Amino acid sequence: MLAGADGQWVLEQSTLTYHVSHPLHQTEGVSHASRGKGVCHAGQCDFLIAVPMKTFDSGDSNRDLHMLQVMRGAQFLMVMVRTRLPETASALTTLHADLEIQFAGQTAHYKQVPLERADQGNQIRISGTIPMTLPDFKIDPPSLLTLPVKNDIPVRVGDDV
Repeated sequence: MLAGADGQWVLEQSTLTYHVSHPLHQTEGVSHASRGKGVCHAGQCDFLIAVPMKTFDSGDSNRDLHMLQVMRGAQFLMVMVRTRLPETASALTTLHADLEIQFAGQTAHYKQVPLERADQGNQIRISGTIPMTLPDFKIDPPSLLTLPVKNDIPVRVGDDV
């Protein structure tokens, strides 16, 4: 959730969930630890959101440790997301954001990612899915029993995930 005042926005609460698909099972890792800030000036709002890699929890500590190894989490501690939106976007229910994501030492760009916006009192709730893939970040798919996971690792954003 974002709370804003005087052209500044603060990410107060969030949920990010990644999904990994393997021929033998599906798994998700969840983090509630992202933090961020947005600053508006001259009709534009710049947002920076960061989440520590080690905060994603799949419910299996061995899997989480392996994920950190594969994603180079010891070397690149944070996932960073940047975007710029027009200040008028705060009135829209669907935002189309161009996202720059730094992850595992690589940067990928996602154009026009649809994000849903809803008011909750003086806060704004954002939700949607970022269509991330392993090749976007030059990550070789990990394998289990010689079968690799799928390249798609969509990340859901929002409190409803």
